[in-house]
Amino acid sequence: MCGIVGLYLKNKALEPRLGELFEPMLLSMTDRGPDSAGFAIYGDEVPEGAIKLTLQTEDAAFDWKGLVEKLEKKLGEKIDWFQNATAAVFKTKATEAAVRAAIAELAPDVHVMSVGRSIEILKGIGLPKDITERFTLKKMKGSHIIGHTRMATESAVTMEGSHPFSTGADLCLVHNGSLSNHYRIRQDLEREGIVFETENDSEVAAGYLTWRLKKGDTLAAALDGALKDLDGFFTFAIGTRDGFAVIRDPIACKPAVLAETDDYVAMASEYRAFTTLPGIENAKVWEPDPATLYVWERH
Repeated sequence: MCGIVGLYLKNKALEPRLGELFEPMLLSMTDRGPDSAGFAIYGDEVPEGAIKLTLQTEDAAFDWKGLVEKLEKKLGEKIDWFQNATAAVFKTKATEAAVRAAIAELAPDVHVMSVGRSIEILKGIGLPKDITERFTLKKMKGSHIIGHTRMATESAVTMEGSHPFSTGADLCLVHNGSLSNHYRIRQDLEREGIVFETENDSEVAAGYLTWRLKKGDTLAAALDGALKDLDGFFTFAIGTRDGFAVIRDPIACKPAVLAETDDYVAMASEYRAFTTLPGIENAKVWEPDPATLYVWERH
C-alpha cells in the first residue's frame, strides 16, 4: 500500500499556505499508510556557504540546547537553531562532515534526517494526523513539499524506517511499491561506501540515487539508471531544492496521478488527495506514463 503526496507551488503568493494546503492531502492517505508518516518541506533557505540540518530523536526530553553548546565549542562555529517537538533544525557555516562527526560523537542516538540549504525532513511513528499535529505542519511555509504515509510490509515500524529518506544535499525520496533485488543492491552500494541505517528497501533506492549523484550523474541520469538496475514495482517522488520529480517503473502497477494548474502541481497516489486544493476543478489531471520522468523546478 503506502500513500505518496506532493505539492509544488508555482504561485509564490501561496507559499505562506503550503502546510495548510498540504496537510489534508497527506491525511487523505491515512488508510494507505497508518503505521507512520513523514514529509520533506522546502523553504527557509540558508545563504550560500551555510547548511541546514534537521535532527530527530525519540527522546521528548532531549537537551537540544546542551547539544548546541557542545557543538559550537567543538566546531568553533555558531549554530542558529530551533526546536520542533522531537526534532531540531540547526543552521551553521560548519561543514557537513564536521557536524556529522561531532553529532556522532556527542549524541550518537540523534538521527540526521536531512542536510542542505532548504530541506527539512520530519517523520515519525503513528497515524498521519499525529505526525502533522506533532510538527504543526499546518503552519509551515515554503515552496514545495513531498510526503508519505507508510504501511510497513518489508521492515519494522520505526522512525528511521519512515519516509522520506534523504539522498544527498536537499534531495529526498518517497516510495510506494517493493523492490525484489534490494538486498543485492544494498551489498553493492555498501562496497561503494554508502551507509544504511534501516532494512527498508526504500532506503536502498535512496542510497542508489546518492551513489549515482556522487559519481557525477544528473538526477535524470540517476533515475534512468534506477529504471535499469532496480527490479520491482515502484512509484518514486523525489524532492530537490528547486522542485520535485515523479517516476514510475516500466510496468507502472502502483497508482499515481498528477494535477496541474497555473498555481501549482500536485501529485498523489489517489485523486481524492486533490479534492481540497483550490481550483482543482479546472486542473489538468492525468496518470503519469510508465518509465517516464516528470520534473518541475523553479529554474
